[in-house]
Amino acid sequence: MDNGPGVVSVDEARGLDMSLGKNISEHEHQRVLECCVDVPSEEPSFPIHLGEVGISNKTVWARLPEGLLPFTARLTVDLPSNLRGIHMSRMEEVISSLYGLEFNNLPDYAVALVREVIDHQDGKTGLVNLQGKMPVLRETSVPGKPSLDTIDLEVEVEVGKEKGTVAVVRVMLGVGVNHITVCPCTQAYNRVLFESEAQPCPLPSHSQRSFTQLRIETDGELPPYAEILKCLESALHVTQDLLKRRDEAEIVLKSHRHPQFAEDAVRETALTAGKMFGGKLADETRIYIESISLESIHIHDVTCRLVTTLREVTGKK
Repeated sequence: MDNGPGVVSVDEARGLDMSLGKNISEHEHQRVLECCVDVPSEEPSFPIHLGEVGISNKTVWARLPEGLLPFTARLTVDLPSNLRGIHMSRMEEVISSLYGLEFNNLPDYAVALVREVIDHQDGKTGLVNLQGKMPVLRETSVPGKPSLDTIDLEVEVEVGKEKGTVAVVRVMLGVGVNHITVCPCTQAYNRVLFESEAQPCPLPSHSQRSFTQLRIETDGELPPYAEILKCLESALHVTQDLLKRRDEAEIVLKSHRHPQFAEDAVRETALTAGKMFGGKLADETRIYIESISLESIHIHDVTCRLVTTLREVTGKK
């Protein structure tokens, strides 16, 4: 039979198995492994220490109380100056070994992952960053119907190895939500233009979909992601996918009565974080808040970022 588009080849007709299998005997594999040079252990052409070497854009699966969830991982270790490369396959082996285990939360999974990785490499530091989505089931405010929504989740863990002992140096947990902001400038202009300051209905203004992330970083115990989510929900006009007409009216009215710049979203999130976590977490706990507003009447977006500590937002000296 001639080979061509849609035509079965002779080998295929004979039942050739193209799946991953052994074409080389185990004896030959062992012989080669005993004689072959371990290339990553060779001297590099330029012996300089590399701070981060590893894999990125890797999908890992974490078994959490919410279910088996995928996250995009960036996993790195440092590389001593006398070694040419890391052992990449050992990272994949660790990822596969954790697949069947259950973890109480994503930070626990991240700690276990990076601990195992650095334990099987020659460097002294390891870093893992995990980013993904988490399902959140909310009820609509008026009809009480369930809305399946999504939040962004990010975890970063850094570990160090000294004399064979691995210790956690830093842990960060971040939660991001979509919300609506309304520009107060247009409202102020309309208030003067129409001379309707006493009118109970808020004046119209342009509104836009926004995204704000709150990340908390500490060398101690982190709050659960649900508490970080609650902080964002308290400070922002958080949106959701299922909204009936009455729900839409409620959130639009609320957001116009309390309009927010991106700057307001960041500051009010910081204020709420101070109220929620002050006294619970260490004063030196680091807080990162970043907000982006997808402007509706401009061709640019607006961004705002705050890097601070819990001590600063609570006003402690």
